[in-house]
Amino acid sequence: MASTYEPIATTTLGSAAATVTFSSISGSYTDLVIVINGSVTTGGPNIYLQYNGDTASNYSQTILYGDGSSPGSFRNTSNTKQVIGDANTTIGTTIANVMNYSNTTTYKTNLARNSMSAYVEAWVGLWRSTSAINSVLIGVTSSTFITGSTFTLYGIKAA
Repeated sequence: MASTYEPIATTTLGSAAATVTFSSISGSYTDLVIVINGSVTTGGPNIYLQYNGDTASNYSQTILYGDGSSPGSFRNTSNTKQVIGDANTTIGTTIANVMNYSNTTTYKTNLARNSMSAYVEAWVGLWRSTSAINSVLIGVTSSTFITGSTFTLYGIKAA
């Protein structure tokens, strides 16, 4: 089955910011892809998503990571944010795939890959809500994204 990425929105920061929000997301796609190119002002924070303004403890994630010599993993549950990666001051990319975002009968899942830290990371996330996603806040804890960081939201349409 062929699919097509359609750019929905892009934001390039003209000044440092801790969050970027994509709102009024159409439900006409099957999945969403979020691509972040940039870095942060101070290293070590988490990059996260929040859907539809939900700040309750409805997010969980599992991470697999490695630095070329040692692998690791851990899991978090009942978080107020959907962590999708760690960040530092080196320019890098984070890509999050949000599956079945407009479905109103299942919880939402995402897969994220991150090279914006000292590790290569793969994150699996769960948002425990059956609401269709119509807005996504992208944020960074204890830091800000640098000027020039780019955030792009794509919709995937099944052919």
